[in-house]
Amino acid sequence: MCKVVLIDDNPIDHYIMRTMLYNNDLCQQATYTFDGSMIIEYMEEHQSESNRLPDVIFLDLTMPDFSGWDFLEKFERLKNHLKKNIELYVMTSSVRESDKERSIKYACVNSFISKPLSKQMLNSICGHGYA
Repeated sequence: MCKVVLIDDNPIDHYIMRTMLYNNDLCQQATYTFDGSMIIEYMEEHQSESNRLPDVIFLDLTMPDFSGWDFLEKFERLKNHLKKNIELYVMTSSVRESDKERSIKYACVNSFISKPLSKQMLNSICGHGYA
């Protein structure tokens, strides 16, 4: 089963993801947070325990305090120390082409997805190699 983490400061986006994952056989474990720094700390603490690490992270860019850009900087350095290959998808409502270009320059970013995420896209990502 795919383990998903959603990092987003918008509770509506949390609700949408929960709704799409409800009774979804591809993903039965999901974590929702407004603060990406907690996820970085958790992954640092459990970097050698692959069973405790997520498979997929969906990351919003525009958040107060610890932004998606902050998360990308830290995750980029941490990724090679993790005992699991974690897929990271930037998921944002930003329509700025510069955000897309900047985010895909990070080697840790699998793709840039515009909100809202469709159920078909979610199932494709979660079903890829995890079913």
